[in-house]
Amino acid sequence: MLRRVVNSDASPWTILIRLAVGLAVFFPEGIQKLIFPAILGAGRFAKIGIPWPEALGPFVGVVETVCGALIVLGLFTRAAAIPLVITMIVALVSTKLPVLVGHGVGPFSLPDLKRYGFWSAQHEARADLTMLLSCLYVFIVGSGRWSIDALLDRGATGDDRPR
Repeated sequence: MLRRVVNSDASPWTILIRLAVGLAVFFPEGIQKLIFPAILGAGRFAKIGIPWPEALGPFVGVVETVCGALIVLGLFTRAAAIPLVITMIVALVSTKLPVLVGHGVGPFSLPDLKRYGFWSAQHEARADLTMLLSCLYVFIVGSGRWSIDALLDRGATGDDRPR
């Protein structure tokens, strides 16, 4: 069972994607949601229409911090990518879809921008789409050979040779 979770024959250079996802985005963003809740956590969630912002703001902050750290370490990387994929889908639906359609969607409010429509939504969503695709990448290929997952995989198979 452990081997299926940690197995990865991906390039060791997958570490660059892991660092972009975990170290450059999710770990620091999660911490900021926790230490600046009025601007980036519960307060922002309330402003854009996320339900239960006082509970979901800190919850998402903890999820982003923990999963971001796990991805940087390459520990249970595939499992850590799943909540981050969900986070990015919610971010796209709640903050970018209203820009695309030009009005609020469900409980989500329309941001105050100078323009709306496809190109504006694409511009606003570029970082979110990059993070979504990067999380999907590490979910599919795993953490790569330079990771704790790779060490666990070698231990699970009894193969102590470096790959």
